[in-house]
Amino acid sequence: MLSKKTKYAIRALIALGEAFGGEPLNILSISQKEKIPKKFLEQILLEMRNAGFLYSKKGAGGGYSLLKNPAEINLVQVMRLTGGPIAQLPCVSLNFYQRCDECKDEESCGIRDTFRDVRDATLKILTETTIADLINKEKNLAEKMISL
Repeated sequence: MLSKKTKYAIRALIALGEAFGGEPLNILSISQKEKIPKKFLEQILLEMRNAGFLYSKKGAGGGYSLLKNPAEINLVQVMRLTGGPIAQLPCVSLNFYQRCDECKDEESCGIRDTFRDVRDATLKILTETTIADLINKEKNLAEKMISL
């Protein structure tokens, strides 16, 4: 399950991606548009700026903007920055591995083997899906709703 922090980070990146190449967006406008608590959003944007996703400009006309094209930011990067492991079990995590306490033998564990496959499939989808993809999906879905 995605953490609120991860969902908010993705929503903020979509808003910034929609404005890519234009003027920076201020925190208040992102907070209101995406319904993200302003204080929480400040922490998320600062973390993403420190990780090299965003540029910030102070003063009048200031705010945040993407450092990279939205097509270059994939979901696995955002999730790892904001939410930690992708894997559903610690024994199959690539970056947060921990042996399961109840496991008798990892090498012959059917649960572990299955969830390794789930992790690999999830990683493939998240690596191939970018912020630009989400922006396009949302536009397409909105157009479908209008045409109904």
